[in-house]
Amino acid sequence: MATTEKVKQLFNSIAPSYDKLNHLLSLNIDKLWRKKAVKYLTKSVTKPISVLDVACGTADFTIEIAKKLPQGSTIIGVDLSEEMMKIGRNKMAALNIQAQLTYANCENLPYNDNTFDRVSVGFGVRNFEHLTLGLQQMYRVLKNNGMLVILEFSMPSNRFIKWLYKLYFLKILPLIGGKVSGNKSAYQYLPASVVNFPKPNNFVQMMKEAGFNKVTYKKLTFGICCIYIGEKKYE
Repeated sequence: MATTEKVKQLFNSIAPSYDKLNHLLSLNIDKLWRKKAVKYLTKSVTKPISVLDVACGTADFTIEIAKKLPQGSTIIGVDLSEEMMKIGRNKMAALNIQAQLTYANCENLPYNDNTFDRVSVGFGVRNFEHLTLGLQQMYRVLKNNGMLVILEFSMPSNRFIKWLYKLYFLKILPLIGGKVSGNKSAYQYLPASVVNFPKPNNFVQMMKEAGFNKVTYKKLTFGICCIYIGEKKYE
């Protein structure tokens, strides 16, 4: 796993081409995945709530969440990469989205215990240097009865789909991503981070060990992406 500093440098370097490549290389399916994750995050929400979007990047997930929240809600996105957030702020301004993006390390969130009704992570949790610590921090800042929703890539279980996936992710994506962004090593790291991420059942167990209750996950598009959901409940 790359260090926090290296992850910050990597995303700062590819920020100008990140959105273009992200949508191109996923054939825009990533947009549909976000919308599905947001449905879980905002289900049964009828009054203003507070949401922390961790590893918000260029704010695609932050924006989708903000669109679905009741008026008066508070949404804050945090990330290591200022260059990614600059792009996110410009997108939010163009869409008149009311949200705040600020620098913060997910492993040391600058918020009090029991602050947010919801916490989300869209395609960022696999970049945590210390995954367990990041999960513990997100649990800490959630209110009682709060919910964590994570959207993340995963490895398909079907052998043929997995073979195609690896061929694309490990061979084709680095070539295209490197050529467009000018940073081939970044687009070698990103696929490798997916391959090295815990399997869904193992990640569910990690969420439970961090304190989350009723942890479930849903596979999307042949299992190449998963939505993980956990609640914080205590007496």
